[in-house]
This record gives sequence, structure tokens and C-alpha cells, in this order.
Amino acid sequence: MYDYVVKELPNLLQENFPQLDTSRASIFGHSMGGHGALTIYLKNLDKYKSVSAFAPIVNPVNCPWGSKAFTNYLGSNKADWEEYDATSLIAKFHDVAATILIDQGEDDKFLHDQLLPHRFEDACRAANVPLLLRLQPGYDHSYFFIATFIDDHIRHHAQALNLP
Repeated sequence: MYDYVVKELPNLLQENFPQLDTSRASIFGHSMGGHGALTIYLKNLDKYKSVSAFAPIVNPVNCPWGSKAFTNYLGSNKADWEEYDATSLIAKFHDVAATILIDQGEDDKFLHDQLLPHRFEDACRAANVPLLLRLQPGYDHSYFFIATFIDDHIRHHAQALNLP
């Protein structure tokens, strides 16, 4: 999926929409897709102008979902896992100019044992990476949560891309 998003998709877009400026790109996602957006952004700061995420899994090396997935995909060596963990990557790829936007529902049943946004917040603070982590009371992990705050994310990216 990484190669598709970072390499193939921009080429496909450029081939089919030549008027599109693919040098001005942003990325966002939800949950595991939010995790992917964050790691792709951090590894490709030259390609993406901004990133945002809804309820991302930000520290998979330290949560049950991540342990299960990483063991199956990457093996049991936890040092290998850090290349795919946003919280670990912040220390390595910390030359971030744009503020990272994360919205997280406070009533998300996955918040405390799977998503771990405060670990990412601590890592950003330690690396001096700008982060806006918004904990949204009364919201969970659902479509309604995303639909409620998507306009803010679109504005966040439009501002980073200098769009009207």
C-alpha cells in the first residue's frame, strides 16, 4: 500500500489529469489509515505539505492490534516495527514545518488501549514537532465523528496547500 500511495497513485493522477499539480499534495486517514497517513507523511516530508488523521493508531508497537499485525507482516523483531510506527518515527523524521492535525473522540472505545494519542503527543513535544491533538467529547470511532469534523481537515490541508 505504501508504494501505491507514494509512487503509483501520484503517477496515475498525473497521467490522467495532466493539469493537476502533484507536487502540492496532502494526506489524511482514519484509524489504521490515519496511521498510514502519518507514517507516509513523516517518511516523505518532501512530497506532502500537510497531514491529518481521525483516531489514528499512532503507536502500534505498543498496542495489541499493532503487535498482532506487525508480527504477522514483519516478524517478531520489534526493532523492525519502529519503521512503521508514527510515534517512533517522529524522533527520526522531525523536520516538520506544518502542524499535524489529529482529531480523537473521547468516547472511542479504542482510545486507551489501541490508539494511544498521548504517546504521539509526548513524542511530538520531545522532538519539537507542531501537533494539534483535539480530543472531541461525546464522539467515538464512527463515521458520524469523521463527518462532523471533516471540514476542519479540508481547511487544514487547503491552508497548507495555499488554496482559496
